[in-house]
This record gives sequence, C-alpha cells and structure tokens, in this order.
Amino acid sequence: MRREVKYGLIGGSAALVAGVVGGFTLFGGSDGSSPQAVRAADAKPGDGGPSVPTGPLTAKEIDTTAQTFLTAWQSGDIQKAASVTDDPDAARTGLTSFAQQAKFTKVALKPGTPAGDKVPYTATTEIAYKSVKAPFSYGGAVTLKRDRTTGKPQVAWQPSALYPGLAKGDELRTGEAEAPPIKAVDRNGTELTAKDYPSLSGVLDSLRTKYGNKTDGKPGAELYIHRAKSADSNQQQPDKTLKVLSKGTPGTLHTTLDAKLQAAAENAVKGKKTAAAAAVKPSTGEILALAYAPAGGFNLATQGSLAPGSTMKIVTSALLMDKGLTAPDQKNPCPKFVTVGGWKFQNLNKSEIPDGTFAQSFAASCNNAFIGHAKDLADDDLTKEARDVFGIGLNWATGIPTFDGAVPVQHDAQMAASLIGQGGVRMNPLNVASIAATAQSGSFRQPYIVAASLDNRTFAKAAGSMKPDTAANLKALMKLTATSGTGAEAMQGISGDIGAKTGSAEVDNQDKPNAWFAAYRNDLAAAAVVPASGHGGTNAGPLVRAILTAE
Repeated sequence: MRREVKYGLIGGSAALVAGVVGGFTLFGGSDGSSPQAVRAADAKPGDGGPSVPTGPLTAKEIDTTAQTFLTAWQSGDIQKAASVTDDPDAARTGLTSFAQQAKFTKVALKPGTPAGDKVPYTATTEIAYKSVKAPFSYGGAVTLKRDRTTGKPQVAWQPSALYPGLAKGDELRTGEAEAPPIKAVDRNGTELTAKDYPSLSGVLDSLRTKYGNKTDGKPGAELYIHRAKSADSNQQQPDKTLKVLSKGTPGTLHTTLDAKLQAAAENAVKGKKTAAAAAVKPSTGEILALAYAPAGGFNLATQGSLAPGSTMKIVTSALLMDKGLTAPDQKNPCPKFVTVGGWKFQNLNKSEIPDGTFAQSFAASCNNAFIGHAKDLADDDLTKEARDVFGIGLNWATGIPTFDGAVPVQHDAQMAASLIGQGGVRMNPLNVASIAATAQSGSFRQPYIVAASLDNRTFAKAAGSMKPDTAANLKALMKLTATSGTGAEAMQGISGDIGAKTGSAEVDNQDKPNAWFAAYRNDLAAAAVVPASGHGGTNAGPLVRAILTAE
C-alpha cells in the first residue's frame, strides 16, 4: 500500500620565511621582502595600453594578495588589510572590532597551500584578559576574487575570514561571559550534557544564552562568539564559547525534555547521513526529545524547512471533514489521473482505488483522493486550517530558535500539490510531531522546552479547533493507517491509543524522496524525517518507533 511515494505533474604557494615586526610574527616572501598586492593596469581603450586582466586568478596573484592581507592584519595595519578587500569599509569595521574585542597578543598568521581561490591559514596567539593569559590557535581561510572593473585580485570580504563561522554582525570577544554556564536537567532532574546527548549541543547553547541569567549561576571569563541580534527571536543564534579562561558557576535550568526519550532519539538518528526526529507531549505541548544527524550540524529537527509530503494529509483530512466534503466511510475514489489548473497529476505507477472510501485512500495514502478535492476549496482554506486548528505558521515561543512551519496561500496546481504536502508547504519534525499531537489530543498546544514563567513569554494559541466528529474520525483514520495501512510495519506490536501517517516528499534533482513518519502512542507524539532515503514507513518509521517504544 505504497501509493504515496511519488506524485507526478505531466505536462601551490612559495616558501615563507618568518620575520618579527612590532611584536607580531610576519610571514613574507622567500626573499624576505614584504608582499605587495599585484596591481592591474587601468585599461584605456584605444591608447594601446594593456587590457584589464580577466579570468581566473593566477597562483602568484592568489599567493601575493593573501600574504598582503594577512601580513597587514597581523601587524595591526587595518587600513592596508582592508584596502585589498572588495569591501574596505566592512573589512575595516570587522578588523577594528576584532582587534579591540578579542584581546589577542603576539599574533602569528601562517598561510597554507592554496586550494583554488581559497588560502587557508593558521593563527597562533595569546589571549590576555586581566591577569589571565592563555594560548589559543585556530585555522581559518580567506577567499580571493578578481575585481570585474579593475581586474585587481582582492580578498572577498566576509566576517568568517577572521574566524570560521563568524557571520555579519558577529564579534569575537574576550571577557566576562554574557550569561553564566547552565546545568540543564530533564523533567526528572537528570543532567543533560552535550557529551551524553550530542544533538543538544546547540540547544544547550541557546538555552544558556537566553536563560542563563535567570538561574543562580555566575559567569566566568571566556573567549566567545557574540552573535548578532536577529529581528526574529525564533532565528536568534546562540553565543558560542571557544575557550574558558576562568570557570563560572553553573545555574540549574529545568527543561521539559525526557532523558530516556532523548537517548532513544539520539540512537535512532545516529549513523545516518542526515536525519532528524522530535517528540512532544500532546496534553501539554512539552518537548520531550530533539535529535538530528549529523550532531553538531544544522538543527533539522527544529529549524529545518522541508516539504512534509503526505504527513500533511493529516491537516488536509481535517479540513475536508470539517467542511463536510468527506468522511471515513464515504465514497472517495482515488483515480489514476486528476487535472488541476491545466496540470495533470498521476499516482505512482498509475495506481488507483476506483471505488474506495476516504478511509481506504488515507490508509493507502493515495494522492489523487486528496488532490481531487482542490476544486472544492478556496485558495486559502488549507492555510487557515493549518494555522487556526494546527498552529502551523503561528509565532511559537518554544524557548529556542525554531521554524514554525509555512503553508502559504497558493492557486491551482500549486494549491493542489499543497494538499499532499508539496508545493510551498514547509515543515520540520517538531512541526509534524505537533500536528500528530494535535490529532491525538484534539487541540493544538504550542510546543515548548522551558516553562513560560521563566521569562513570561506568551504561547501561540490556535484560533479554533476541529469539530468533535472530525477529531474522532481523524484518530480513526490514523489508527487504521497504523494497524493496516502504510504505517503498519513501523507500528507493529505497539499497543494503546495509536495512530500514524507516512510521508514521502519528492525533491527536484534527488533520486529518492524525503522519508517522513508521524505517529502517536497515548500521550506521546513523534515525527522524523530521513532525507533522500525513500518510503516514509520503511526509512523514517523506525526512528519514530524507537521513540514511542522507549517509555
């Protein structure tokens, strides 16, 4: 019963020698001279002069320009270093802030072997803050480019030229940390550390940045990346500690997480190239687990933005039943083809359920049973249902940075595709777990990871809810899917109040679809995605199963 899997729309550098100038180690050319930037002659049409250089930079241009920048930077000549970049003003600002805030002394910058237009370097320095001195080193890189107007080689300025991972507005600072360290604990008092739960590394950084000062901890002295403030608090990145100079006193921070479920989620995604999972408590909205792979990378579980595929049919089914357009036992054929807005949709392998009920089509996840209702809906109906009933697209105040889902108003074929979680619909496992939780409990409860009382934030509230019959019928549909539909394999042997929905989202230029799975068992709902892996039940289902059976 895998009719959901696919939907179709037919229609080498020179040796370097060290010298010492003003307390900084300089690396010049092999002849001991200070490197100079290669200058391109200004072209004057018709005067017989040389033309403006074009094309890729030469090895000599790359070496010389990189050395000029690094030498000027380490010697404190900010003006000269900025002058060989493509954005002197921004570079001057960044270099000045770096010199004032990082508290580095005895800096040595050693270029490495260029790789194309990128020149790596090793920075070795000493941090001097009050009475504390500590060695520090790191690897960075500068990227070179040719100015299109003058032909001159330049450093392509970006903050990360100074330190890997610096973004616009970020600063490298040494001083008293802006928040004390935290001892995060789960709902039962078990300590949560990045060592034991690698997926929580960024989450713990965010919690420290936002709530450290609300604990009884005391900050220490650190070298850290101070992140620029985001206009959207849900996109705010946390400060990142690079080196502790003097330890602070951790303050205890209570979270909603469950260490047992977190461990199960971590183990489920471990070893996968890319994957993410999330779990919430339907009766309260408490986040119980968040995990993603690779650990330490992008947090796909809370900040991902992917088409959710057929897991979106949970929302679509509620919409259709709320509007009286269908019911589980009502005839709702799933034809091979459906045309919407001039586009012809077909089921995988031209499969069909010609005389089936809506329940049969839901359990088999037959796409055209849903797309066929596009003609019965206004362009904004799905958007309203997702927002006003399931809370998708509202501004969630979870306590950590999250993407809260998007179901934009679309028209014709794109609106039809949205009904099966394609088109412009975008979500992550936390969003989809919340959808499953709403289906289980009958009402949207915004996910959160720390109590609202900690900072008096206001939780998002859905404007409405499903009709009682719709809520009951939706659970019946999801139970059928879990026991005899596309979710049966992953849910086999799981008892209690259960429900499931599979999803497989097609992505351009990707051989296999993104696999999704959403399910609940009693007062626990979970969702997972495994990109580019295939069918949702087979590939994402085991991740969710691992969480549901860990209690």
